[in-house]
Amino acid sequence: MLENLGLPEVMLAAVVGISLAAAVGFRIFAPMLLVGIAAKTGHIHLAGGFEWLGSDVAIAMLGIAAIVEIVAYLFPFFDHLLDTISGPVAMAAGTLLMASTLIDMEPWLRWTVALVAGGGVAGLTHFGTSLGRAGSTAATGGLANPVYATVETGLATVLTVLAIALPLAALVLILYLGRRVVLSRALRRK
Repeated sequence: MLENLGLPEVMLAAVVGISLAAAVGFRIFAPMLLVGIAAKTGHIHLAGGFEWLGSDVAIAMLGIAAIVEIVAYLFPFFDHLLDTISGPVAMAAGTLLMASTLIDMEPWLRWTVALVAGGGVAGLTHFGTSLGRAGSTAATGGLANPVYATVETGLATVLTVLAIALPLAALVLILYLGRRVVLSRALRRK
């Protein structure tokens, strides 16, 4: 599927990895669950050593974790508690998912690229959503946080599906969202 887009396979794998890392910045376990299901059904191929993501046990555990995470983010107290602990976890998950997509790459290079690009993108995305949630809490006393959390879950899901099925569309969405965040912050400063 990926080789038909005219891009070198390593570049396309990097786009998929970066897109998955961005999705993990919104929600940690839903993207990992979707990648596991996609690996099990043959919709994505993972680098050697990452086959465990598509195992029945991993899918079951990630499913439970995704449900708990999604529900917890619907409650204002718990969403802030999760934000404080999930930053480093999102970076680790972004690194892991990015590394899992970099097939045919030397391990030292795979992990270096995954740590910098995958962990970095996941961390930036998570940081941005945490700031947005804090702003939502300040503006609405937490009343809008469930809506904000639902949008984040939707973005994580859509971004993951796009990363697997249409990686370039996922990259365009990431760039669009990033541009909106930067522009909105710049306008607030004026």
